[in-house]
Amino acid sequence: MKKTKASLLTLSAIALLSANALAVACDKQNTPAHKTAAAMPANAAVVAGQFAASGAYARAVAPGQANSAVFLQLQNKDNKAHALVSASSEVATVVELHNHINEGGVMKMRKVEKIDLPAGKAVALKPGSFHIMLIGLKKPLKVNETVELSLRFEDGTSLKLSAPVKEVSAPMH
Repeated sequence: MKKTKASLLTLSAIALLSANALAVACDKQNTPAHKTAAAMPANAAVVAGQFAASGAYARAVAPGQANSAVFLQLQNKDNKAHALVSASSEVATVVELHNHINEGGVMKMRKVEKIDLPAGKAVALKPGSFHIMLIGLKKPLKVNETVELSLRFEDGTSLKLSAPVKEVSAPMH
């Protein structure tokens, strides 16, 4: 019962975000932010400075669904802590860093200002945990496309990557 209630609350939160997102009439095929996955190497690590990203993927969405999420593994190869402070993509009107928290037995999704990256460690952005929200999609994300994403870290480093769109049947928490 609690799990069903939590799922309904999460779906309600997603619906609320969808209702508040701006609708954008952009339906061009193969824009730089919406390339086909065949053009990108699968699971290749992308490196910028002391940061590496790997295993990135975005959730495919049904027509009419306005939001999605991107998941990946971030590696901080530096001997001091850093943080991911923002992300951007042309596929959505808003891109935010999010986390799921358990509040009184109910899973809730919340925007966070940063995702800490401990020195020499990897941090997984995964369902039910930290992730990157794509809010107000400009067109549905379909399997075999990719999402171009730019990550910015607190030290000013930027990392650009391509996340293939995958069908994921499990809920985001």
